[in-house]
Amino acid sequence: MTCDPGLIGHVQAGLGRHGASLQLRQDCASAIELFSRRHLDGVVIDCDVPGAAKALPALRNSAANKQTVILAVVNGFTSAEEALNSGANFAISKPIQPSRLAGILDIAVPKMEREHRRYFRYEVSLPVRFQTPAGQSLTGTMKNLSESGLAITLVSPLRVEGVVTVEFELPSVLPQTFRAKADVIWSDSFAMGLRFLYIDKEEGVALQAWLNSLEARTHFREWAHPEHRESLAPPMR
Repeated sequence: MTCDPGLIGHVQAGLGRHGASLQLRQDCASAIELFSRRHLDGVVIDCDVPGAAKALPALRNSAANKQTVILAVVNGFTSAEEALNSGANFAISKPIQPSRLAGILDIAVPKMEREHRRYFRYEVSLPVRFQTPAGQSLTGTMKNLSESGLAITLVSPLRVEGVVTVEFELPSVLPQTFRAKADVIWSDSFAMGLRFLYIDKEEGVALQAWLNSLEARTHFREWAHPEHRESLAPPMR
């Protein structure tokens, strides 16, 4: 969030080398609207933008961005201490020194990548079993999965609320049953979204290993795409 062309250039250069894509908002109202409707892995907030003092806590308190990495850029209106107290993880002063920004990004970007992995949904189709708070055992099919939860399509129409026990078989050479407590965060007649509340340590490790393999396959498919290969090919002579 900034309307400072110089800052935009520095951030684009700094994050561009990490392969990050950026969305620009030049005013507080449109930035807060974006925070409220979608998850962001990282945010740079220019505290010189009018209303930035509201944008910082609004971002930090939004349901989807409580753990989002925030870099505050301060100058005349907000101090670094005030920005950090309002929820920023990092603060840097204008005028921007590229070496200082690069040092902060070297620390911040791995945290952003971790946040991306926590929310990124892999499309997966697997049988799922779950038990409702009333003790009813039901089945469905997994639509997608992330570190934080999953979405399920239901065989029969049902409205589910509260905490459920969910389990499914993790694909591997030695199949392992994954079980977790999960909260139903949305539900309609034929689908529902779950957020994990409790996972045993051993099963958490197994889930992470499977997510790592899903991520590797995703990267391989992207690399193997013809357009990607063409972009890597040497120019014709």
